[in-house]
Amino acid sequence: LASTVTWLIYTYFLSPTPANLFFRTFGGDAPPDLTFLKTISFILVIAALVQFVEMVIQKTSPALYKSLGIYLPLITTNCAILGASLLNIDQGFTFIESVVHGISAGIGFTLALVLMAGVREKLEMADVPKAMRGVPIAFIMAGLMAIAFLGFSGLKLGN
Repeated sequence: LASTVTWLIYTYFLSPTPANLFFRTFGGDAPPDLTFLKTISFILVIAALVQFVEMVIQKTSPALYKSLGIYLPLITTNCAILGASLLNIDQGFTFIESVVHGISAGIGFTLALVLMAGVREKLEMADVPKAMRGVPIAFIMAGLMAIAFLGFSGLKLGN
């Protein structure tokens, strides 16, 4: 959702192209270059979307809203969402590519969280040395998972 909305805002309000609505409305010699507002506008959009989703969840599913607790507002500060939005613009993705990238990034982030939670749950039952319990083993586990996923980066599909 954030990738889609931020792409629209960048394309139609911030980018120095003829698609810029300020240029279409007010005219002028050249479209205004407002790309310096990209990061702050994306942060504001993400914060507004999170608040909107929070209100919808609160109205439609109070049990889910209660179980999410403080974690839902923390999504506002999640750099993965901002990173996906900025990557869409930096890579020059079209609208459809931005939507697909946003969905894929969400699925990937969810997969990483589920895998991390599963491994941490298994570690709770394991006999981990006292010095390695908690954060140290979590960092080691995250590093091993990162190395495993790094193997996919060189994978070529098709011809």
